[in-house]
Amino acid sequence: MKTTGILVADQTLARLFTINHPKDPLVEIAELTNAKGRLHDRDIDSDRPGRSFDTMGKGRHAMSKQHSATTQQEIRFAGLIGDLLADHLHRGDFQRLALCAPPKLLGFLREALSEPVAECIFMELGKDFMHMKDQDLRAHLAEELPTIIQPGRTPAA
Repeated sequence: MKTTGILVADQTLARLFTINHPKDPLVEIAELTNAKGRLHDRDIDSDRPGRSFDTMGKGRHAMSKQHSATTQQEIRFAGLIGDLLADHLHRGDFQRLALCAPPKLLGFLREALSEPVAECIFMELGKDFMHMKDQDLRAHLAEELPTIIQPGRTPAA
């Protein structure tokens, strides 16, 4: 039976669990924290945006950033999570992977994952489970991810 990896993450914390058998408990094998995950833009980036002259005329305006400071922090954290998953996949800690994260972070994770990690993903859940205790998480995942609990079954459509 393939070992299943389950990543549960939000913008401040990522936890990687494995499960070998449907009746086994979740085993946490890694945890990654993002200390700046709950900060606001004003707390991360206190500088005002730069100013530039218009290409035509005498006007000046503020230059905008492509991403806010908090979004940049989430993108960096998604990259760290991607590195963590690649390392554990290379070690053979799991053969298939389920991702559980809020939708925005899930999008950043998709962009940050290496090809081998992306190929072993069998399910994504755009939900935040970080507030749950471990036993509640296990019970909730049994409802949300039936293929983890009963390998070979496909989730109900």
